[in-house]
Amino acid sequence: MEKVRVELGERSYEILIDRDILQSIGERLLRFSTGPKVGIITNPIVNEYYTEKVYNSLKKEGFDPQIIIIPDGEIYKDYFWAYHIITRLLELGFDRKSCIFALGGGVIGDIAGFVASIYMRGISYIQIPTTLLAQVDSSVGGKTAVNHPAGKNMIGTFWQPSLVWIDVNTLDSLPEREFISGIAEVIKYSIIWDKEFFSFLKLNREKILKRDKDILIAMIKRSCEIKAEIVSKDERESFLRAILNYGHTIGHAIENSTGYSRYLHGEAISIGMVYEAKLSELLGLINNSTYMEIKNIMKDFGLPTELPSISEPSAMIKTILLDKKNVSGRIRMVIPEDIGRMKLNYEVKEDDLKKVLI
Repeated sequence: MEKVRVELGERSYEILIDRDILQSIGERLLRFSTGPKVGIITNPIVNEYYTEKVYNSLKKEGFDPQIIIIPDGEIYKDYFWAYHIITRLLELGFDRKSCIFALGGGVIGDIAGFVASIYMRGISYIQIPTTLLAQVDSSVGGKTAVNHPAGKNMIGTFWQPSLVWIDVNTLDSLPEREFISGIAEVIKYSIIWDKEFFSFLKLNREKILKRDKDILIAMIKRSCEIKAEIVSKDERESFLRAILNYGHTIGHAIENSTGYSRYLHGEAISIGMVYEAKLSELLGLINNSTYMEIKNIMKDFGLPTELPSISEPSAMIKTILLDKKNVSGRIRMVIPEDIGRMKLNYEVKEDDLKKVLI
């Protein structure tokens, strides 16, 4: 089993990565001082594949698991469904010693973590991510949130999980589009932090796309190592952690402008990374060769690289102006200076942004 530790003092935790370990989670939970009640938050698709294994593992070790299912999709990551989960926890008698499992992708991880952070002023939760995107990104770092009509993740908290439990076998059932969407976040780590990892991804593209388990474990571990290092240095995004938002300023605006229905998260972030690299080229921070390297690796993995034809620059800029990284109405973005090196909190003029988006 591969291990990555997120060092946060008393809030430190492990990310454990292996194959065929889903049915061992009950035994692992015995190491934590939780009460008997465990809420498994999931969606109908994941429930069909994996909930029974988790449920039986918990029952075997004497826990009292309760399954709470919410609809699948980003549009359901809102305060209404968070309230629904809280209501069910209250009805089922969950207390401050109870625990929540986030069994699913990024949407489940975000909303379950958010509920855990506010239920009775905070209870423990464990991430069991079943998508590639969640395994390498959203399950690690303690960011929890639900969406608001004005923007994505506008209502949220920092609340670290007690454990991240990654079974790569869950990727076997992941649809091809979902799998490739997750690769966008993997590529992001290489661009923001590790040029050698960028080369590793290019060299192993075929094995990654064929879902070779050994390569996937190595890829997921390195992604988690990078995020753990960043989060350990800057848990609440006061400076360095903003680097993880590369591609997300434009990417979130794309998601918002298309009603969270046209693109998967990783697809929107792929386009965002390409256009934020294009902005960097416009500003003279990178050359065309570096821009094309970034664009081409997205293409080579089958990710989108062009803005949707329905995009309205004015509408997207309006969303970007609400971005959490902005200061006093000034647009702040993370843009590449090279592969493996980023410019943090770079102030971008609205006119330059328009030139890139048109």
